[in-house]
Amino acid sequence: MSCIDDARIVNQIGKGSNVAEALKKPRPEYRNIGIGQLAKYRLPLAGKVSILHRVSGLLLFVCLPFILYLLDQSLTSEISFDAFKGFLANPIVKIVTLVLSWAYLHHFCAGIRFLLLDTHVAVNKEGGRQTALIVLIVSLLLTLAMALKIFGVF
Repeated sequence: MSCIDDARIVNQIGKGSNVAEALKKPRPEYRNIGIGQLAKYRLPLAGKVSILHRVSGLLLFVCLPFILYLLDQSLTSEISFDAFKGFLANPIVKIVTLVLSWAYLHHFCAGIRFLLLDTHVAVNKEGGRQTALIVLIVSLLLTLAMALKIFGVF
């Protein structure tokens, strides 16, 4: 038994409980998971949104030079803008643009969620699950709208 267990037992005895009751209480068990266990680990929805927020932020950071180059090319002149439009006509570039749009939209929506959490709005378990679900739905709907616009539906 460790010193912490001894202190817990003494604390329980001091409150009028007996030693047997103090020893019966299960202690929480925290495990380190390995890479192979990640696929089986059930992360709550709020945790998934948090990880996607980090992934989208990393994606935006890594692609920032590319995004700024495209912005520069589109604003330089009419000729470069026409070349830019031709470049964006490629289906692979459209998919990359859609992925970057999702990253921006998800990062924005999740960032607003985290700002609300910082102001102590929906800090409980159920509120966290609901706000995470709202973030996923809103960001995916906005991404769908961007996809329809990028691929020329409207």
